[in-house]
Amino acid sequence: MRLRVEFTTEPFDLDEAPAHALVAREVVEGAELDAVDVGPFGNTAEGGADAVLTAVDTLLRRSLKAGATRISLQVNVIGEDDR
Repeated sequence: MRLRVEFTTEPFDLDEAPAHALVAREVVEGAELDAVDVGPFGNTAEGGADAVLTAVDTLLRRSLKAGATRISLQVNVIGEDDR
């Protein structure tokens, strides 16, 4: 199964990326995911179910520890894994 996760971390700071946002970016960019799109108002990552779910777990734990007060996320099934 392939999954797509879309997420944001808060509080927002448009002048400088807060520590929790940098941690979230680090997690998804370092995970074994097929596609990652990081933006100022939302982030998207895709991959196999195990990789996405592992990344989400790490993202939640590390972002909260880094000061996030809210993390919004949505996970969608986007297809079957060809592997």
